Amino acid sequence: MRRRGVTIPDERLNNMHLKRWITSIVALPVLFYLIYQGGLAFAALIAVGCVLSLWEYFAIIFISYETRPHPAMVLGFISSLLIIAAAHFFGIEMMVVALTLNLLLTSVVFLAMFKKDPEIIKPLRAQTQGSVYISTTLSLLVLIRQGPEGMMWIFFLLAIIFAGDISAYYFGTYLGRHKLSPSVSPGKTWEGAAGGILANILVGTIFKFFLFPHVPWMACLLFFIGIGAAGQIGDLFESGLKRMSGVKDSGFILPGHGGILDRIDALLFATPVMYFFVIFAEGGLGF
Repeated sequence: MRRRGVTIPDERLNNMHLKRWITSIVALPVLFYLIYQGGLAFAALIAVGCVLSLWEYFAIIFISYETRPHPAMVLGFISSLLIIAAAHFFGIEMMVVALTLNLLLTSVVFLAMFKKDPEIIKPLRAQTQGSVYISTTLSLLVLIRQGPEGMMWIFFLLAIIFAGDISAYYFGTYLGRHKLSPSVSPGKTWEGAAGGILANILVGTIFKFFLFPHVPWMACLLFFIGIGAAGQIGDLFESGLKRMSGVKDSGFILPGHGGILDRIDALLFATPVMYFFVIFAEGGLGF
């Protein structure tokens, strides 16, 4: 069996698929329940996912600091929880304030440690990136859930992302021939990308027909393509981070999937697209 240009024994491939499906069957009911609950329960889910994702991100970026926590990492964890709490309790205005406060605190740490470590700007810069890349984008999910029809919008987003991810994986596995971005991720192919976009459009159309008939079709089509493209860029971005550090998976917390960051890399880039689309669809109400 060849997967994306790499020969993999059938038994190993089947075991990997089995682990993926078992993990999904166990995790999805919990995820759906917390989305349904909304409120503090959903915000807590986002906070846990954010901290775990940041931990994996820092493990990739700060690979030379494995033996001790770096000050930038500690600041990143604290700031991420503040950003999510601000989004949940006060809304987007205070979320922006919390993100700005993180930048200011980063500057203070830089000034305090520069004499001892002139290279301190590098980990602090990575921490600032992580606050936007992970903490802020996940906080947008909290804002979406609190808005009109928030639960349905979240399920809508996840359905499109999951369908595109699964379709891209299997299209790439069995039909992939032409490399999409070999310098970043040699395994990804144009055939997989096309299969993912097709699934985005198909699943998005089904959800739109039943749940959001009032939203214009052309806007939805652009949204489905946009969210699919953003998700694939997010996947490539995380692959680039791992390739830069020589890491295969961001973690091992999800058997068959790798780490949390491996599972939500597409979601991180797709969520801002969804947020803007919700504002358009609801006329800005509730945000």
